[in-house]
Order: sequence, then structure tokens, then C-alpha cells
Amino acid sequence: MKTIPVELEVYWEQLACGFPRVSEVFPDCMRAALASLSQDGVAAYIEYASFLGKMGRGAEPILIFLEEWPSVAGILGEDALPSISECIRRLYKSPNGKAIIPFLQSLPSVARRLPTQQQMQEYLKLVVDFMDRTTGSIHGIHQTFASPGLPAFFKQISLLLGQLSLAGLKKWVDYGVRFYNDHPERQIDYFSLQSADSRAVLQRERHGTLLMDNERKLDMYLRGLWQDEDQLIPYSSMYDELRKPLPYYDKLGIRVPDVYTDRNGIAGIDRYRAVLAHIVGHRRWSTAIFADNFSPFQRMAVEFLEDSRVEYLAMREYPGLRRIFMALHPVPEENACDQEAESCIRHRLAMLSRALLDPQHPYKNLYIVEFAQRFHDLMQQDGAGTQEMADLAVSFVAKTRVQSDQLAKTHFKDTEIDYRDDNRHLWKFIEQGDEEEAFDEARRVESGEEMKGLPPRHYHEWDYNSQSYRPDWVSVYEGLHPSGDAADIDRLLAKHAALAKRLKKMLELLKPQDKVRIRYQEEGSELDLDVALRSLIDYKGGSAPDPRINMSHRNDGRSIAVMVLLDLSESLNETAAGSDQTILELSQEAVSLLAWAVQQLGDPFAIAGFHSNTRHDVRYMHIKGYSEKWDDEVKGRLAAMEASYSTRMGAAMRHAAHYLDKQQADKKLMLILTDGEPADIDSKDGRILIEDARQAVRELDQQGIYAYCINLDPKADEYVKDIFGKQYTIIDKVAQLPEKLPALFISLTK
Repeated sequence: MKTIPVELEVYWEQLACGFPRVSEVFPDCMRAALASLSQDGVAAYIEYASFLGKMGRGAEPILIFLEEWPSVAGILGEDALPSISECIRRLYKSPNGKAIIPFLQSLPSVARRLPTQQQMQEYLKLVVDFMDRTTGSIHGIHQTFASPGLPAFFKQISLLLGQLSLAGLKKWVDYGVRFYNDHPERQIDYFSLQSADSRAVLQRERHGTLLMDNERKLDMYLRGLWQDEDQLIPYSSMYDELRKPLPYYDKLGIRVPDVYTDRNGIAGIDRYRAVLAHIVGHRRWSTAIFADNFSPFQRMAVEFLEDSRVEYLAMREYPGLRRIFMALHPVPEENACDQEAESCIRHRLAMLSRALLDPQHPYKNLYIVEFAQRFHDLMQQDGAGTQEMADLAVSFVAKTRVQSDQLAKTHFKDTEIDYRDDNRHLWKFIEQGDEEEAFDEARRVESGEEMKGLPPRHYHEWDYNSQSYRPDWVSVYEGLHPSGDAADIDRLLAKHAALAKRLKKMLELLKPQDKVRIRYQEEGSELDLDVALRSLIDYKGGSAPDPRINMSHRNDGRSIAVMVLLDLSESLNETAAGSDQTILELSQEAVSLLAWAVQQLGDPFAIAGFHSNTRHDVRYMHIKGYSEKWDDEVKGRLAAMEASYSTRMGAAMRHAAHYLDKQQADKKLMLILTDGEPADIDSKDGRILIEDARQAVRELDQQGIYAYCINLDPKADEYVKDIFGKQYTIIDKVAQLPEKLPALFISLTK
């Protein structure tokens, strides 16, 4: 045991600790406590450390407390100790004694994230509630075993508080406790951030601007301003704090962080715009050069200067980017780097980068000023490209090089520009080693990696076991259905000409009769003579004529918007009973007649099909949009319909409702045509997707959308009522579908 200094012996006696390891650190810890704590604070410090040493948990708890409490007390105040000690006592008296050590280890980082006593009190209340709800609760057995997830929670708490507000943390914990209370292993996976649910809920509760919420807006930004259509693929930096990944792009798309918080007065969405502008600038103006003949310092300098060049060009094209780039680009202090003790090359390059972009830069260094001027002289020449930047970078490194650049310790403060990519695209290699992959070499796309069309929309899914939603559980990819031969649909309509004639008589009775004239239209169905004559007089008199010389009509007696949602799962390829046609072919005929009938009535309508291949890939295919006419282009898509995969109905209904809900109509009708129950290959519980579809129908009803199912499955009685209540029709004889579907629509909307 280490000898205790005389002046500290009285404190050591009060501590009454017999662990040799504690005696080794006690003098240093005690001096730190005496320097920062009051007299009463020191007494409480010794008293509580003594209690921790006698708990029977070894030396670890007392060691952690002695080392960390003075700094924690400096943040929270000394009077925070009673509430913290009470929480530890609760852990000690329960079966959760093993959680005390990770709790104490996490305390300093928690204090830094929650620096007020009020916040700390809320956190401790959360911990106690977590412990009470998960201790000894499995299978109804009480107080016999520890909470499975509590130690894992304490190990992740620093990372969690870096991503969540205290309110968000409470919701994240509550989700895990409610859903995994009876599953110890799954509870551990959840609170150690290993499960998909855990990460999904964490994403939902994170503060900041989420990529998933703004993906379409950024996609339009790329398409509209930069004429770039690449896929945006998120990565999470929260799980890799040590490596700190940077944005980049490859053959599959542009990789960007999944969330950005506001910084320096720049909103998270504008930080995304800065990243995309920088990357697209490289794609537009940079060319890859050989890396083999450059030293590491020279390559670093080339990257800094080329980054500045593409941003300079981007700001010249879109001046509004200047405000964003200047706010996000750090401004290193000129004399901040100690050249004798650390490598300053990154510091010099960061200063140069700022000077290249900011005419008002504060730097007096002659080399910075000189090379900033040389850069601007080059940029006045149209031919200044990546190679010219490389030459300038090599010259800068040669002129400013000092011996200390080789030191292992590198100055990083204010040198990291996190909206810039990692520049992997900038280099190619003559001799490619195992660790180097040529950027221009075709990459093998793994199964499931390829993504087509617009970015996905993420929808929740109802879990009837827990009576709660699984957040952002389903990915819906949408796009235009491929086109086929419109003449095929015309032949189908001709085939049913007699039926169409009968339907037309019924439709005439449904057509609204009370027309309202809409005047002063630049385009319309007929000429408005009064306005046309006035415009002619104005023209003859030398005045500007009113171009609104047409008028149109609106029917006020009928206001219905329709969405026809088609199940295009693999089972539609089967031959229908009593017919030589497949169910898919009969569905094409029926939908063609229905579309013709709705067109006759003048109701706005859309047609879409869907199928699924697990929750990660639900395909939603637009066949006709509300703004499109019933023409050859739409008929061609309908003629090309194909069936495959499975039926994840709830997600498709929610996505269809996204479009139907935007229609201005008194009545909104969604017709779902399917031949079977909701199912998918990744759902082992056959009931879960039925219950999710049922919940989707409830959601539609709350939106004012009337969902009605036309089911072609003879066994549909077993499940369809559970989903749609009384809002369904079962057509046993599928061959009658072309006749029954339009008639059913007429009866629903008369």
C-alpha cells in the first residue's frame, strides 16, 4: 500500500478503505478535491466515497468516484451529490448492482451534456423509472433478476445524449422498455443500439435536419440548379465518432450524413446544400490526376486548393452560396499553431483556403497573400483546372515547408471543413495496390444495393403485438410504370363495346347537369364574345387587348376524386377459374373499362400499381396521374402491367393517400383491387400485415378518404372484413370482373 502524505492522513482515516489500488490514486484525487470543493463538499466527498468502498463491488466504484466527482461537481455544483447518491443507493438495493460501475463511468459525460441540476434530476428520474420497469418483470416474476438493458444503456449514454434532447431520450427509452420488456436478449440489443428498431427510433427522435425528411427537396435542388440526378444515400456519423466519415460520391450515388444540426446561423438544410454544391462542383469541374508522384503533404495541398477552386466557381455561378460557405468555413487564427511543438501544415492550408474564398480575410502572412493572389490570377483564365491547382499546391508546399511539418502531433483546431468531401474521386493510380481502388473502375453492385427512381419515402407500420407503430419501417420506391402498346387497350375496349354502351346510358344519369360558366380564361372550351369584342375595340384603339377572351364550364353537382390502387403481386399471373385468361389480363380489361367510365364522368382519377419484396423495397408504379388525360401514353402503361413479388398493402395505401389527400373534392374514394391477403416474405407472422392494412384503413378514414376493396380471392371472407369492415366486395367469378368493376364504381358514386 502506498504511503499517504501526512497532511492527507486524516482524510484517509475517514475514508477507511483497505484497497491498495485506492491508496495509489488517493493523494492526487484528494488534492484535486481540496482545490475545487468547499469544506462541506470535501466532507461529503469522503463520506460517500467510503460508502462506495463498502458496497461489496470491489475497488472500481470508489476509484471512479474519487477521480471524477470533483470535475462533475464543478459542472453541476456540490449539492447535486445527494440526488446522485440516492440513485446509486436504489441501484444497490435492487438486483442491479452491476450497473453502478457503468453509471459512475458515464457520469462525467452526462454532466457535460446535462449541465444543470434540473436536467440531471430529470435524467436520474429516467434511470430509476427504467430500472423499476425492467427489473424482475419477465414472465411476471418480481425482483429476482437485474434489468437486462440498463448496463448497455449506460455504456451508450454519451453517444445518445450527443444525438438526442432529454425529451427524445425519454421517448427512445420508453419505446425499448414497452416493446422488449419480456425479451431480455432483444432488450440488450435495443439499448446497445444493435437492433434496427433501436436505430429507427433514434433517427426519429434526433434533433436537427434529417435527410429522410428533406430528401425530395434536396433531390429537386440537384435537378433544378445543377442538372444532376444522382441518388442521395445517407450514412450515420454517430456510430463512428472516432473516424468521423466525410461525404463522398461513388458509382451508386452521393453519400451524405443522415442529419445536420444548425451551425453558425446556417440551417441544417443549407448545410446539405453546401455539401451537394461542393460535390457537384467536383463532378462538373474536377478531373482525376495521378497520385503516384505526389508526397502526402503535396496531395493534401492539392485537395485544399481544388476544393477552393470548385467552391469559387460555384459561388460565381450562384452568388447566394457565398453566405453559406463563408459561415461554415473555419477562420483559423494566424498564430494559433505552435510551430515548435506541432505540425502546422494543415493550419497553413486551412488559412490559405479561407484566403482564396474570402477577399476580407485577416491574414498578413506573405505566402498566404502571395498564393491567394496567384490563385485569383489563375482563375481569371478560362483554362485554370485541376492540374493548374496541383502545380500551385506543390509550389506552396515547397515555399512554406519547415522541419516541424514532420512532427507526429498535428494542429487540427479550425482546420476541418466538414461540408467538403473526402476527395477520393480526385486521384487515380498507376500502380494500384490492394488498399487502393481506382475511382474510374466499374464497381460491382451488391444485391439489394442498386436503387432506381426517386428517393424512397419511409412509412411507419403497425405492430398489433405492441399496439404501436414501427417508425420509418417501410421504404416505398415510386416511379412511372414502363410503357407498352396503347393499341392493346383499345382492342380490349372494342371487345367490350356492348358493355360500354350499356354503361354509357348509366353514366348519363350520373353526369351533373348544373354547369357554371367560368369567364375570362386565356384557354377555354369556347369564345366569350363579350370579352372578345371589347378586346378587339381596345386593339383597334391602340390599347393593349385583354387576352382572356375564352370561357370554360365547371360542373357543380359532382365533386369526387378517385384513386385506383392495383395489387400487382405474383399471384395475378395465375389463370382465373372459369376462364382461359390470367387474373392480370382480366384486371387490365376491368381497369380499362373503369378508366373509360370515370373519364366519361369527368371525375379526377389516378391509377397506380404496387408490389413488395420485403419492407425495404415496396414498389409503387404510377400508371395515370391526376393531371394526365386518358390518352395513349396512359393506355400504354396500363397495357404493360406485369405482376411479381408480394403484397404489402398498408404501405401502398398510405402512399396512395398521400396523393389523393391533395385533391380538392368533397368525396375521395380509394378503390383497392387485390386477389389475396396482405403478405410479404419477411413477415413470418401472417397476421401482422393484415392488422397493418386495417390500421391504414383507419388512417385513411381520419383523412376523409373512403377505402373500398374489390377482392378476387374466394377465401377472402377469412380476412377482408377485418381490414375493411363492410367496405368490400368479393368477386368469386373473376371472369365477371370487367363487367362488375365499372358497375360497382357507379353504385358507389351515384
